[in-house]
Amino acid sequence: MSVNHSYNAVSPLDGRYASKVASLAPYFSEAALMRYRVVMEGEYLIALSSFGKCKLRKFSEAEIKKIRALYTLTDADVEAIKKFESVTNHDVKAVEYFMKEKLKKTSLRDSIEWIHFALTSEDTNNIAYALMLSDSLDAVMIPELKALIKTLNDLAKKYANLPMLARTHGQSASPTTFGKEMKVFVARLEKRLAGLQSIRIQAKLNGATGNWNAHTVAYPTNDWMAFSKKFIEHLNKLKPRASRLEPNLVTTQIECHDSYVAVFDTLRRINTILLDFNQDMWRYISDAWVVQRPKEGEIGSSAMPHKINPIDFENAEGNLGLANALFEFFARKLPISRLQRDLSDSTVERNFGVAFAHSLLAYQSTMKGLGKIAVNEVKIREALADHPEVIAEAIQTILRREGAEMPYEKLKALTRGKVVTLDTFREFIETLKVTPKVKKELLAITPENYIGLAKKIAK
Repeated sequence: MSVNHSYNAVSPLDGRYASKVASLAPYFSEAALMRYRVVMEGEYLIALSSFGKCKLRKFSEAEIKKIRALYTLTDADVEAIKKFESVTNHDVKAVEYFMKEKLKKTSLRDSIEWIHFALTSEDTNNIAYALMLSDSLDAVMIPELKALIKTLNDLAKKYANLPMLARTHGQSASPTTFGKEMKVFVARLEKRLAGLQSIRIQAKLNGATGNWNAHTVAYPTNDWMAFSKKFIEHLNKLKPRASRLEPNLVTTQIECHDSYVAVFDTLRRINTILLDFNQDMWRYISDAWVVQRPKEGEIGSSAMPHKINPIDFENAEGNLGLANALFEFFARKLPISRLQRDLSDSTVERNFGVAFAHSLLAYQSTMKGLGKIAVNEVKIREALADHPEVIAEAIQTILRREGAEMPYEKLKALTRGKVVTLDTFREFIETLKVTPKVKKELLAITPENYIGLAKKIAK
């Protein structure tokens, strides 16, 4: 019997949850980082060839295809790059040597010394990470969030008319509808998602200290600023990309990561909204307003056979917390670098995928949880009926409209700290010195119909 080596993984992302986050591997794995570096170096070489203002000759279409063929890294290619790194102790230089080795037996052998021309490693790395973030957002994170928002919006519409007891400070409050409360989360998430999609991820291509020193010493009259800007904008054309790259022309050796932080902060805000949602769902399940469908063979509690624990919402909560802890650290760490450069950001950047993966797990768990639930309309209506005191606000508001004396105080005396029924309110209303029309209006108020514009909001 073969042993699944993932069981020996230190991180649950590479073990227990590996299959669930596999969609992120093409963007955040070690092999993915290598591939993005090759893409950057390859496109840079092609751009220099097309520039026409260097001694590098113009490549043929066939030669450009040969360069781009390197972008699909095989396992053997990855091993080859790692072998170079074992000698150089430099991961970017290893990519350069790999590309030279691949191209030296082709018609491009006369051009291989132009690979990485005038660049520093951070030119390669920052663009690689920018592409990583852009592609992972477009391919994985944004579609997952859109699917989650759609599910919540479907719930909002389905239960737009279901009146429900609201709670403020944990106490009974003016009624709402279940659908409207779902719509609140839809609206919050949509705003943050729009913000995420609007972010332009900045990238730089300007050498060892951000001044194009090496470029300019080799070719003093070339407009290297314009070249870099055009090159970074060109990367957006390699594939359709909503989360577009944007040139940053004023940097030190490193791109300052401010746009990365904008991405992480926005994801953190999205995750915080979902934390709020998952905790609310947990409470609805606790109150039996929402029930979980049993699944054949599944165990809830190891001791209590009757239980179906809300593990999906709890799993989501834990993963959201882990992701946000990392996003918060990224936001504090990455915009800071000693003088023109230090390397303390390098190991941090390698963990971008970890934060994304914990977020993705949370989105999946939330969706899984939502797929198991049924809204217990009977229980929700019963809970609302058990709290007739919530119409006190409605009655005192109408009495204010009518100019009655101290209506708030009268309703406070009637209800506060007391057990009241609808009959309590009917008897109170009958004592009021108001017109028959107003009395009729007051007597018509019930917890179920005192929901304001909740139905309209939910739809």
